[in-house]
Amino acid sequence: MCGHSLLLLLLPLFVGVSAVEVQRPRGVPLSKRQFYEEGKPFTCLDGSRTIPFDRVNDDYCDCQDGSDEPGTAACPNGSFHCTNAGFRPTFIPSSRINDGICDCCDTTDEYNSGAACQNTCREMGRKERESLQKMAEIAKEGFQLKQQLIQEAKRTLEDKKAKLTDVQVSKKDLEEKVEALRTVKETAEQPEKEAKERHLKAWEEQKALIRMEKDKARMAEVFHELDDDTDGFVSVAELLTHSEFDSDSDGSFTEAEAQGILGGVDKVDTAGFESIWNTIKEKYISEVKTFHFSESLLSVQSPPTMQTQEKKDDDDEGPMPPYDEETQNLIDGKYVYKRRLSQSSDVSKNIEKEISFDFGPSAEFAYLYSQCYELTTSEYIYRLCPFSKVSQKPKYGGSETNLGSWGKWAGPEGNIYSMMKYEHGTGCWQGPNRSTTVKLTCGKETVVTSTSEPSRCEYLMEFTSPAACQEPPNVFGLHDHEEL
Repeated sequence: MCGHSLLLLLLPLFVGVSAVEVQRPRGVPLSKRQFYEEGKPFTCLDGSRTIPFDRVNDDYCDCQDGSDEPGTAACPNGSFHCTNAGFRPTFIPSSRINDGICDCCDTTDEYNSGAACQNTCREMGRKERESLQKMAEIAKEGFQLKQQLIQEAKRTLEDKKAKLTDVQVSKKDLEEKVEALRTVKETAEQPEKEAKERHLKAWEEQKALIRMEKDKARMAEVFHELDDDTDGFVSVAELLTHSEFDSDSDGSFTEAEAQGILGGVDKVDTAGFESIWNTIKEKYISEVKTFHFSESLLSVQSPPTMQTQEKKDDDDEGPMPPYDEETQNLIDGKYVYKRRLSQSSDVSKNIEKEISFDFGPSAEFAYLYSQCYELTTSEYIYRLCPFSKVSQKPKYGGSETNLGSWGKWAGPEGNIYSMMKYEHGTGCWQGPNRSTTVKLTCGKETVVTSTSEPSRCEYLMEFTSPAACQEPPNVFGLHDHEEL
């Protein structure tokens, strides 16, 4: 409750002992007394007609707006003013006049019903004054705490801005050191890098020669295996014993197909065989794969594949030699600086993010940042982390449900900081994403006081905080006359 609203409630209640009675027809508020002058014709308040004054409160409705019967139940749309001296004046429908039920605490609505009403206005006023005084004291203490929060927020903001400046300077220094180390490291590595590149190039050339020699050796071996009659030629007839050369894979390896492999001739010598080697080497299956000896089957492993052999060759080369101590120190130093640079960047981003938040007109809500507050009910534990998210977790175990992430301040115009909106939470089953409105009220303590779900997937949370307190008016000790 803001200070001005509190003032409006307190003014009628803080009254003195003395009272001045102002004569007017029953049921008429003091604010309309001038329209009811005894002895003068009465004009209906809607201006519809004028009647003699003695027809006011004569238990017959003459005016369409019911203004001629403020103290009777004659007009269905009339209203009766309860003076309620010692408490707050109020209006009740005319239909409740003399209905046997006491509606006005001063009993004036039951003047002719015989109902046994007691005037409770003084007692009600006393209780409400005590309640409002307590609220005002809370508002006063809360507002004093708020001033402390504002001063603390100012100091914190100045500290964070200073820290941000320091971090940015440190970040720039680290960037320069990392770049310098990178240049030094690259310069130190360059001779080694060039030597290694030369070594690798020579090794690749050597491996190519090795592969070529191995290929030639295998070609000679295959030629020897195919030359069944050892006449120095591989003929069509000798090829026909190897069905794996069937080019169309139709299950029939013909002489024409064999002759086609040999380049259109009937037989080739070693020179001619070299020209067709690339065509057949991937298809050829060695005849010397297995053989029987003493009724035992001995397997002869095929030569390793090219890929396996290359890997072995690469392994023979060995790993790159370690850096010398000086270069390794440069690498380690660069790593340390890069790690510090990353940490500085994270700190800088976090500070910039915090500074960018709207924490209220005087940053009074800044103390809530990075804090969380819980409320436990019979079923759930609700958790509010201001400027972050709202969540709900079953009290006796289970997964957490996101009830919304920080969205914006959502109070009415002129009091925008009285409500927070958290949006885009976990989706409801066949429904919208969950969201939460947090209503802030003045309090000496920072606590979540209640939660509810007024609409499906839309939650309402009550939250008290000194930052929500407004400066209370100085209303205590006021002395005024009651309206009678």
